[in-house]
Amino acid sequence: MQQRPSYIGPIGVCIIIVAVLLFVGATYNSLVTLGQAVDAQWGQVQNVYQRRADLIPNLVATVKGAANFEKSTYEDVAKARASVGQISPQVVQNAINNPQDFAKYAAAQDALGSALSRLLAVVENYPQLRATENFQTLQAQLEGTENRIAFERKKYNDAARAFNTKRDTFPTVMIAGLFGSRFNEKPYFQAQSGAQNAPTVNFSP
Repeated sequence: MQQRPSYIGPIGVCIIIVAVLLFVGATYNSLVTLGQAVDAQWGQVQNVYQRRADLIPNLVATVKGAANFEKSTYEDVAKARASVGQISPQVVQNAINNPQDFAKYAAAQDALGSALSRLLAVVENYPQLRATENFQTLQAQLEGTENRIAFERKKYNDAARAFNTKRDTFPTVMIAGLFGSRFNEKPYFQAQSGAQNAPTVNFSP
């Protein structure tokens, strides 16, 4: 009597293959979703940094017009702002996938924040300048922007941490490796002196 062929083996192999493909697809989609969240938050970080850069020319003009500062005081701010502007948009956009570019961008922004802090500290010696409406408005806008920078940087770090945690867990880390640099780890902003906080300057008379 002829034995009927068994299809259990091939069917089982097909089920396993489908299950593996579904798992890989789900993992890929999860990494893409988390990566998009990092990209979106990186865009927010750039927005608040741009807001600060846009305020600086008015601040420098106000200070130069109302106080006899040493030129180096506001020239440092102008140079730091120019240094940030010299970083190409492509480098900035891809910085979250390149730790070296990310560090360069963060360092330039930190240098600008430090220069601003020094400028505002010098203003302490000029109560007549601090009393002007224009300076008070700029001061409030800058303080709000610095606080927003700290907030958006923290949110970026949270999004990057969520992505990196997912990416580095087993077996996701093996699947991420199949796609080359598509799912590289995301770098973090590091806490540095004066980089993430609004300048601690007392503007009271």
